[in-house]
Amino acid sequence: MFNEKDLKQIQSKGIDLQTIDFQIENFKQGFPYINLIAPATRQNGIMFFNKKETKELSDFYTENAKNKNILKFVPASGAASRMFKHLFEFRDNYKGTDEDYKNFLKDKSFNSVYNFFDKIKNFAFYDDLKAVMLKHGLNIEQCIKSKDFVTVIDFLLSEKGLNYAKLPKGLLKFHNYPDGSRMSVEEHLVEGAVYCKDKNNNVAIHFTVSPEHKEEFIEEVNRVKGKYEKYFNVKFNIDFSIQKSSTDTIAVDMDNKPFREQGESLLFRPGGHGALIENLNDLKGEIIFVKNIDNIVPDKLREPTYLYKKVIAGYLLKLRKKTFEYLKMLEKANLNNSQLDEIENFAENKLEIKIGDNFKNLTKSKKTKYLFDKLNRPMRVCGMVKNEGEPGGGPFRIRNSKGENSLQIVESSQIDLKNPKQNNIVQQSTYFNPVDLVCGVRNYKGEPFDLKKYVDTSTGLISVKSKNGKNLKAQELPGLWNGAMADWITVFVETPIITFNPVKTVNDLLRNQHQ
Repeated sequence: MFNEKDLKQIQSKGIDLQTIDFQIENFKQGFPYINLIAPATRQNGIMFFNKKETKELSDFYTENAKNKNILKFVPASGAASRMFKHLFEFRDNYKGTDEDYKNFLKDKSFNSVYNFFDKIKNFAFYDDLKAVMLKHGLNIEQCIKSKDFVTVIDFLLSEKGLNYAKLPKGLLKFHNYPDGSRMSVEEHLVEGAVYCKDKNNNVAIHFTVSPEHKEEFIEEVNRVKGKYEKYFNVKFNIDFSIQKSSTDTIAVDMDNKPFREQGESLLFRPGGHGALIENLNDLKGEIIFVKNIDNIVPDKLREPTYLYKKVIAGYLLKLRKKTFEYLKMLEKANLNNSQLDEIENFAENKLEIKIGDNFKNLTKSKKTKYLFDKLNRPMRVCGMVKNEGEPGGGPFRIRNSKGENSLQIVESSQIDLKNPKQNNIVQQSTYFNPVDLVCGVRNYKGEPFDLKKYVDTSTGLISVKSKNGKNLKAQELPGLWNGAMADWITVFVETPIITFNPVKTVNDLLRNQHQ
């Protein structure tokens, strides 16, 4: 299938042939749908804490975090271009005729182009846009008044202006403050300064970025971080990584043969956010918060965010402490039946590990080994919010190919919605995944887990794309918080909707939460 040139190309990416064969086999066989058992609810898999418990967990985190190695991990390589889809479409179709203007006025919905221009002064980037247009002798207000919307959009999106269509979300201005506007990457520094501080006031934050934007990120972060170090009396340790080329996946044509570029070289595509399990693994952290770059709020709404970050992290620390105690007991392997029952009960009721029916028939030594293997894994506590119609993944109980019942975050594309039974389970689901995780990635001896061992490789995704006018199939690795963490100990906690404020379109920045 591969010639000498192909083999050199594969080798240069750090990929072995076995991996390529495995990926091509996935294209041939397809990935199985996830087998849902039930939606996760307060009665079945989602913890809910009252006001008193919330405060206790938050305090527990504050008291115990100081001696831990805490890190904030932010996937930040996403390009902002999708945020401006409606502006691109409008720019391509608007010719300035009376009919065009009538159509412009017709749609005044929240995500409309009309709303974008009507509230344009409310965007944090407005002053920058006004200034760059002025440099070219253009008055933004005059352009809007004379219905020259296309010029304004061009200056926002293209290289002659702010170039926002080519920038990553992390470098866009999100929020206005009396002392100036902030990029979303800055807001993550502010958050990190509050809940990721160690006993020496060091704050560690890691951003995963795309190669073409790494230098810009470093430059912008270095430009602003001093201000926040002074304000919060902290020292930031900020580093960046890019998705490894060894995690790229081969593309195939519609007959599952390797897709070739016009120069006959093989086409590889990024493996999706699941590839970042490698980046996470390289950090050898201890307690790691994971949150997307665009889910960020201005200062006025931060308190609930800070509180619930500490709540889920406090709960993780409590569960981890008890789990480590039990692992040390199991390691000695001389437990009596009542001790084994106690650990089994903890695994079932606190860690949401479903113990198989045949467990009761095992010998004491086999029970000990079984429990040890179940408990000695990376752990994550995931915040879940009530679903208010947002598209995306949700929390479910699932049964995997080994017949094991576990809690997982599942994307809608992984579910066979044509199957009435599966679709019915989805319809009953009332929670949504906001990507609000805290992870414990060291074992009871303080050694880092090898996170690559806990990936369910059967949970990738295949989609049809096109290149140079030809259709191709692309493969995504198991998602970072989906299949890449499938074999972790997983616990879900209900968090309030106010902690979830993503920016999917530029108009989202006009929502009250972002003003």
